Amino acid sequence: MGYPNDILTSRAVVEPGKYMILPPEGLVNNVVPGFENVSMSILSSPKTGAKFVDYIVTMHKGGKNERGFGSGDDVETFVYVLDGKIKAFADKEEFVLEQGGYLYCPPSATMYLENMQDEDSRLFLYKQKHITLEGHTPWVHAGNSNENEEVIYDDMENVHIQDLLPTDIAFDMNFHILTFDPAASHPFVETHYQQHGAYLLSGEGMYNLDNEWIPVKKDDYIFMDTYCLQAAYAVGREKLSYVYSKDCNRDAFL
Repeated sequence: MGYPNDILTSRAVVEPGKYMILPPEGLVNNVVPGFENVSMSILSSPKTGAKFVDYIVTMHKGGKNERGFGSGDDVETFVYVLDGKIKAFADKEEFVLEQGGYLYCPPSATMYLENMQDEDSRLFLYKQKHITLEGHTPWVHAGNSNENEEVIYDDMENVHIQDLLPTDIAFDMNFHILTFDPAASHPFVETHYQQHGAYLLSGEGMYNLDNEWIPVKKDDYIFMDTYCLQAAYAVGREKLSYVYSKDCNRDAFL
C-alpha cells in the first residue's frame, strides 16, 4: 500500500451488538491455516456477536485449500464466487464454479477449494454450526445465481429476490440475493430475530441500521445483529444488489 496520500479516514462503522459496515479499503489480511496463495479477511465472527463467520477471499494463481474447510463439530459451509473460476470438491463430487456459482456443504461434507485460472478469483465464504432437526438432514447443494429465478419481493415489481438454497426445513439457514432497481426500497423497516451477513454485489444505496441512514456501495460488507432495525433504498443509476445469509427454520432456544 505504501504511504497514505491524504488524511486517514474510513467509512467503516462498528456498533457492537447492533451492526457493522466494513468497506474494502480498511480490510487487513488474516492467515487462516489450510489456505495457500490467498489473501483473506475475517469479516463477521462471534467476536462481533455473529453466530457465524464470514470471509472475503482472493485466491491468487495456485490458490487452494487442500486441508478442507468445515466438517467436524457440526459446521456447515457455503461459498459464493464473486469473480473468477474455481474448482470445489465435496462428498467426492467436483464442481466448477464461475461468477455467481455457489456451493453449500452440510456438516457431513468437507469443502475443498482451488483456483482454476492464472488471474485472481474472489469468493464470499461462510461457516456456522448447524442446528440439527431430528428426522431431517441437509445435503450438498450447488448452483449459479445467474441461472436462478428472480421472484418479485413483497409485491413490489422493482425489487426481486433469489433463494440460493432449497427451502426445505432440513436447512437451518439460506442465502438470498436481493436486488433493488434504482429508487426502489424495502417495503418497511424490518426488526427481526435473524442475523444477516451481506456482501454488496453492485450499485449504491442508503442503508438504515438501527435508525441511522448510512451510505453503502459495491464491495461493502454489512453485518446486522438480531433485532437491529434495517432497511435500504437504491440510489444512483445502477441496481443495488447484495448476497446475504439468513438463519431460518428453527425455534429460539431458552
